Order: sequence, then structure tokens, then C-alpha cells
Amino acid sequence: MKRRTFITLVGGAAAWPLAAHAEQRDQQARVGILTQGGALANPLFAAFRQEMRRLGYVEDRNLVLEFRSAADDPKRLPELAAELVRLPVDVILVEGTGAARAAKEATSSIPIVMGVAAAPMEVGLVSSLARPGGNITGFTSLSSELATKRLGLLKEAFPDITRVGVLRNPLNPAGNAPQLVSIKEAAARIGVDVETAEAERREAIGAALDQLRERGASALIVLADSVYFNEHKLLVLLVTAKRLPAIYPDRVFAEAGGMLIYGPDVADNFRRAADYVNRILKGTKPGDLPVQQPTKFELIINAALAKAIGVTLPTALLLRADEVIE
Repeated sequence: MKRRTFITLVGGAAAWPLAAHAEQRDQQARVGILTQGGALANPLFAAFRQEMRRLGYVEDRNLVLEFRSAADDPKRLPELAAELVRLPVDVILVEGTGAARAAKEATSSIPIVMGVAAAPMEVGLVSSLARPGGNITGFTSLSSELATKRLGLLKEAFPDITRVGVLRNPLNPAGNAPQLVSIKEAAARIGVDVETAEAERREAIGAALDQLRERGASALIVLADSVYFNEHKLLVLLVTAKRLPAIYPDRVFAEAGGMLIYGPDVADNFRRAADYVNRILKGTKPGDLPVQQPTKFELIINAALAKAIGVTLPTALLLRADEVIE
């Protein structure tokens, strides 16, 4: 065998694994995940990953997840969104209105799927729910409407309350402001005063709850917010220690011992978001996929906690609950 031929064959053999690796990399779907806080293991992203597996995507084989968390500092979201765009990724899955806005500002070409976002039309994320157009679609949380419903349930559970406290995140005006407006309008109609306190991170929650107590709030509404979702265990612990009746927006608060929970099954949103990501990866334009509202809502009551702090909840309310924790 001539030396030149031998070198060619050896060089070709050495290139085979590299070529195979490059082909495998090209065949991988690269999905960015952008969130204001929390870890990839949280229940929302766990639901998304589980559904992606069901759809045939195996991480590190034909799916790569690029996870970026702002660690509850929304000012970092634009730089993290830009980082995902530079990689680039094929699709960006976002959690929360702030993350959605940062992603939209970072790219007008990479598809964006909202796992959950409040008031996407009101804050300019999409022009229409039915035909969003552009590069963004996904799922909304109906936060404003549900905040009003939570006030009604709290008043039904505790008819004597005349002043309710609202815990809000000042760094999330897009998500919190519509909820607060709805609560104040509904409270005015039923003769309930509203006090607000702000907590933008874990360390501020205890002081905010103390402020509400000092201002005479005898019950609490916790707004839907990624910081509160991620700190749900601490939040429920502090609220319970202060013996403050409260209603929360998501099942995770019930699992941590919260008394009243009413809201959509947000994990189901993320399961449905996986289907949108799959369809986009196969060629569907995001602007052709309608922004969908939640389809599953849960009223969960922790009757054991109510009994422990000496509260008797109305029988009619207990009978309407989807789940009662005894």
C-alpha cells in the first residue's frame, strides 16, 4: 500500500467519529429555558421535561436544554435572554411575564413559547390571543381574573374580614399590577379595604407580612409570582406562624401546608407547552398557534390547618373544593 493512500485511509477513519458527532449535534433540538428564579428540577419544568420525553425527546441524545435562571433578579433577564439567542437555541421556553418580555426584546426570529405569563395582550407580548403573530405564543395564567376570584373565596371563608392584605413583588409590575387592580376593584364592591406590602426576594417576606399585620389586615392574598412560587415553603411557614388566614395561587402552596388554594394547574400549562415546542420544532410557526388559557382549575382546602388554628370553614365551601386535606 502506498504511503499516501494509507494516510488518506487513516485520516478518513479518524474523521468518521467527528462527522458522526457533528451529525448528532445537528440533529439535536436545542431548547432554551428562561426563568426569573428557581431550578430546572422545579415542578413546572419537570412537567415540561416529562412531556417532552413522552413526545420522543431524550435529553443529551436528541434534546439539549439550555437552562438560564435570573435567581430572582429580573434585571438579569435581558442578558440571559441574549445569551440564549447567541448560542443559538431553536426555541425559548419562558416562565413568567418578565422572562417573556426579555426574550421578545432579545429576538424577533427565534420562536418563544410562554409556559405561563400574565396578561400577554395587555403588556404587548402578543397582538391577539387567537392569532398572536410574530415569534411568540404559549399559555396565559388569567392572573387578574383569578385574583378577584381569590378575594371572593377568602371573604366566603372568613365573612368577618374587613381588611385584606396583598403580598406583591415590586420588581414584577407587569405580572402583579393587573392582579392588584382587579382585587381593589372587587374589594370596593364588597366593602373590604386593601393593604399591600412588597417583597421582592426571600429575605423581605417576613417583614412584609409584619407590615400587613400592623396595618390591620386579618387575611392575606398572595399574588401569582415566580419569587413566591419558588419560596412557597418559607412563605407558607411564615404565614402560618403569624396565624394569618391566606389564599394562594398554586397547588405547591397546598403541598407546603397552605390553607386555601385556588388557581390553574400551571404544571399542566407546561405539559401543553411541550406540545407547542414539539410542533414548532417540526415546522409550525409560533404566530399560527393561539395563546391558550388554563383549562384546569383547583380549589384546595387544608381543613386540618384551619382546625389547628381554631377556624371553622363554611360547609358549602368545603363541599365545592376539589380536594380537602383533613
